[in-house]
Amino acid sequence: MTTPLALLAGALLAGGFVALIVALLPVTPRLEDALSRITDDPRSGQSSWDEVRDLGPTTSRSEKLGAYAYRHSLLRLTDRQRQNLRLQDKSIAEFYSDKVVMALVGAFLPAALASTWSLMMGSGPPSPTLPAFGAVLGAVVGYLVPNVLLHTATSTVRAGAVEALLVYFDLVTLERLANASATQALHNAAALSEVSIFAQIRVSLQRAQLEQQSPYSELRRLAEELQLPELTDIADVMQLDETGASLSGALRARVRELRDAHLTSEQMAASAAAEGMTLYMTLPTLIFGLIFMVPPLMKIVLG
Repeated sequence: MTTPLALLAGALLAGGFVALIVALLPVTPRLEDALSRITDDPRSGQSSWDEVRDLGPTTSRSEKLGAYAYRHSLLRLTDRQRQNLRLQDKSIAEFYSDKVVMALVGAFLPAALASTWSLMMGSGPPSPTLPAFGAVLGAVVGYLVPNVLLHTATSTVRAGAVEALLVYFDLVTLERLANASATQALHNAAALSEVSIFAQIRVSLQRAQLEQQSPYSELRRLAEELQLPELTDIADVMQLDETGASLSGALRARVRELRDAHLTSEQMAASAAAEGMTLYMTLPTLIFGLIFMVPPLMKIVLG
């Protein structure tokens, strides 16, 4: 019985060494696979250029680790998460590096707490079952923490993007008042700031210029990707320049309407937050009321 087991163990060990050597040897990629990486992927609806752009730079070790985790992750990013990352000017590689780091912290934290507790209490080493289960649970929770942080920051980041767009509209209006053409006004205004939305508008305009296309379609595409209808409005207004219409008055009127709408939405959000704080304001009153009411009630009941 020992001989078959020894032969099986030797075969598995030899197979593992062969697989390791094959994995380390450089392999020439197939032409079909190489061409498929530079064309659109019909399964995801996203081109390889868009994937590389969203993946971001991978110069540091953490970014390389995040890119590796993204390519081998079973849970893909949703469209809303991609929009939020682009609005926050955060690459996918950086986002996944945060997920890996948080997962490692969550995995090691239960074991560290268990060891610290055993040393403080003077007891023996803890059972390995509980720390192992806590490590798995902590790794899962840590892996999902960046998703929660990304979701909670969505409303704030989107409001900031809308405010930056309103500033961009004002800059475009000033460029038009300085007798710049519609296309020049869009380019000059986008070059005046390094805010994330300005940088993305600048990239879209440069792409349209290189492709010798109208910039308005690129602005509409960017507005659809980021779910910012305000950017579509400026594309519609600026396109009136092709019909010979005066844009300064239309731009100022549209900016005024957008600012009023944004101010109204912010006031509604502030009112909702104030109403949500009403419960926390009444809790101390209820606690003090119970403190004064419990002794007489106890005296009546027990009396």
